[in-house]
Amino acid sequence: MAGLATSFGSGAMTNSFNEFSSAKLFLIIGSNMTEAHPVAATLVKNAVVNRGARMILIDPRAHRLAEFADIHCRLNVGSDIALLNGIMHVLIAENLYDKDYVENFTENFEALKAKAAEYPPERASAISGVSADTIRAAARMLASANAAMVIYTLGITEHVCGTHNVMSVANLQMLLGNVGLKGGGVNPLRGQNNVQGACDMGALPNVFPGYQRVEDAAVRAKFEKAWDVKELPGKEGLKSPAMLELAKSGNVKALWIFGENLANSEPDISHVERCLESCEFLVCQDIFPTETTRFADVIFPAAAWSENEGTFTSSERRVNMTRAASKAPGAAMPNWWIFKQIAKRFGQEWKPDSAQEIWDNEVSALAPALAGIKYHRLTNDGIQWPCPSIDHPGTGFLHKDGKFTRGKGLFTPVDWVPPAEIPDEEYPFVLSTGRRLTHYHTRTQTGRCQGFDDVLGEESADISPEDAERLGVSGGEKVRVCSRRGSVEVKAKVTKEVPPGLVWMAFHFREGCANWLTNAAFDSITQTAEYKACAVSVEKI
Repeated sequence: MAGLATSFGSGAMTNSFNEFSSAKLFLIIGSNMTEAHPVAATLVKNAVVNRGARMILIDPRAHRLAEFADIHCRLNVGSDIALLNGIMHVLIAENLYDKDYVENFTENFEALKAKAAEYPPERASAISGVSADTIRAAARMLASANAAMVIYTLGITEHVCGTHNVMSVANLQMLLGNVGLKGGGVNPLRGQNNVQGACDMGALPNVFPGYQRVEDAAVRAKFEKAWDVKELPGKEGLKSPAMLELAKSGNVKALWIFGENLANSEPDISHVERCLESCEFLVCQDIFPTETTRFADVIFPAAAWSENEGTFTSSERRVNMTRAASKAPGAAMPNWWIFKQIAKRFGQEWKPDSAQEIWDNEVSALAPALAGIKYHRLTNDGIQWPCPSIDHPGTGFLHKDGKFTRGKGLFTPVDWVPPAEIPDEEYPFVLSTGRRLTHYHTRTQTGRCQGFDDVLGEESADISPEDAERLGVSGGEKVRVCSRRGSVEVKAKVTKEVPPGLVWMAFHFREGCANWLTNAAFDSITQTAEYKACAVSVEKI
């Protein structure tokens, strides 16, 4: 993990989308690309159908991508590490890993070898539900390819062990020598538009723009001089779950929520609403009223993406320029303008007065990885960072020739741990959540378009035919899904995509939102919520 900090510290792809078309093998884990990232999924499917690429899919559900897979490892929810350790066990035991790469470009292999030895295929099978023979077949297929691209999304990160899941994926790719070459790498697809750009700009509590750590005194001194301030904080700030808890207790007096609908997108909605209601002063900044703006003391109307000029950064680290297609209505203004006006009320005169000035005079001036990306260079197809100088073309893939940020790639062995909440007699099902193709996130935008609601107008609970028969439920009949935090009433959708014992739902709709049920358990490092696993019951109404 430390060895891949340039990419994984930001959640960015090590490689590029244009490599999908020529890739030889895809390992897709925890990602329903067809519905969550349909454009990227089309590139993958075209490579399989038209160019003979092979695919290994690791996912509890037999969603549409399973139709294109050579091997589908249909694992139990939350057992990714056990399965990956089992695959690495086979690679090492059968001498199938890239010995030259491991010896020359990595460290701590013996520790990884010892940990993988604890997960023979039979043990990995007992935990994951994937047969030992399938585990061996997946390992041998990975070893047979000159390069394999790993693609993952929130099915890997939205667990209490999400950081360790990513580490395990990185371990596998380094073991195979699949980092630092075309058609390989570790490629997370970001959850929403410009998540990558927000992180690049420092919207994280431990870094300044460009992933420069706040603990670094030299970095702080640089930003203090540029921003004309003194004594910038030298320790990591709060993450959103802690902010909400402290707002509830009164220890955080004010929250400013910017482009986020926490009252629908965070786990355990009832708890989140209590936190927002308790907050002494709440500011919301958004393009439409949302479930969250109901709690606001002040609402700033922001210009939408199509009403702004600026930049977006995609999952592949590509910075693109956008132009305004229409004028913002009413009092709505660009987000940067709103922030600048508030700063002015605090006595600060921020010099940049346009998206271009902000980028050229501050962003690229202060972030070394973005130093060569100037606004005038973004008029065509954008540029991928790192781009350290004005004559640099940008970087298509990271860690070429085994050169990592820390020198050598560091193997970080990790153990499997179960989800924070597992089924029992009272709540015998596992609930896992995600997205459906028709709608986007909490429907702040798509919910205002009648055509989308005509296609999908309400949430459902996806259950297996076996569970439906046992519960006496037919497709379209109402069921009550309950967890320790709440209950919702939705229609049942009976589908073979879902294995017995699993219930799958999305969080797009206010009524029937899965987040009335989800568990506010978090990864100890990132504080990402475990949206992918909690215990529920299902009953026919």
